[in-house]
Amino acid sequence: MTPYVLAIGQGWTVQQALDHVRRHGEDSETLNVVYVVDESGKLIDDLRIRQLLLGDPGSSIAGLMDGLFVALRAQDDQEEAVRVFSEYDRVAIPVTDSKGMLLGIVTVDDVLDVIEEEATEDIQKIGGTQALDHPYMQTGYLQMLRSRASWLVLLFLGQLLTLDAMRFFSDQIERAIVLVLFVPLIISSGGNSGSQAATLVIRAMALDEVSLGDWWKVMRREIVFGVTLGLVLASLGFLRILLGQSLADAFGNQWSRVGLVVGLSLTGVVLLGVIVGSMLPFLLRRLNFDPAASSTPFVATIVDVTGLVLYFGIAAAILL
Repeated sequence: MTPYVLAIGQGWTVQQALDHVRRHGEDSETLNVVYVVDESGKLIDDLRIRQLLLGDPGSSIAGLMDGLFVALRAQDDQEEAVRVFSEYDRVAIPVTDSKGMLLGIVTVDDVLDVIEEEATEDIQKIGGTQALDHPYMQTGYLQMLRSRASWLVLLFLGQLLTLDAMRFFSDQIERAIVLVLFVPLIISSGGNSGSQAATLVIRAMALDEVSLGDWWKVMRREIVFGVTLGLVLASLGFLRILLGQSLADAFGNQWSRVGLVVGLSLTGVVLLGVIVGSMLPFLLRRLNFDPAASSTPFVATIVDVTGLVLYFGIAAAILL
C-alpha cells in the first residue's frame, strides 16, 4: 500500500477539487481516481478524474457521488486484494482501517507482483518442495537443500510402506510371479490420476471456482471421471495382455484372469487416485493449511501404497 493518495471533501466544488489535484497531484501514485472523505477522514466514495474534468466547475462534489465504491481493509490478506482487483477491474483500490478511515491505495502493478509471487509459491508446493524465499538462482545451497530434502525424505518414508505391502503379499507373489510385471503400471496410473485431480482442484480453489462447501459436488464429478478413466486404462491393459498372450503365450493358461485382475485393479486404483487427489486439498483447507501443500508427489505416494494393497487384494481373490 502507498499512503500517497488524493482525497477531497464532499462539500467541495468541482473547481476546488481540480485545484487540489493540480497542487498535490505530483505526490499521488495515480491520478485516475480521487477519493471523497468526510470531515473525519472516513472514505465515503470515489470519483474518476474524468467526472471532475467534465463536470460543472461550480457544482458540488456531493452531486457527483453515488456512494458505490470498493475498498480493502488494512488487515486483509494480499490474496484478497488479488481477488478484488480481478472482480472489479480497477487500476487502484483504496485501503481503509477498521473504522473506514482512508489510509492509502493499492495499485494494480503491485498486485501483479503479488499474483506472480503467490502463483510461484503454489507451483513450488505442488511440485513437492517448500516455497523458496528468493529466486531460484539466488537461493543458497543450504536453503535449497532444506527446501527439497524435507519433502523427499517424507515421501521416501511414505514409499517405504510399499515394501511392507509387497512383503505382506509375498506368498501370493511367489505363487503368481506374473503379478510383479504389472506393479509399475498399477501404481503409476493411480499416482498420475491423483496428481491430475489434485492439480485441478488446487487451481480451482486458488481462483475461487470452488469452495469448501463444494466438496461433495467435486467428489461426485471425480467419481464419474475416475470410473470412466479407469475403464479406459483397464481396456488398454487387457488388450496388452491379450496381445502378449496371442503372440508369445506370455501369461499362461490364466491369462484371462490376469487380465481381469489388471483391469479391475486399474479401475479401482484410478478411482482411488482421483478421490484422494481431489479431496486432500479440501481437507487441508478445512484444517487451515494451504491446499497447495497436498503436492502431487504426496498424493502419488498415498495412492501408491493403497493401490498396491488393492491390486494384490484383488489378485488374491481371483487368482489364488
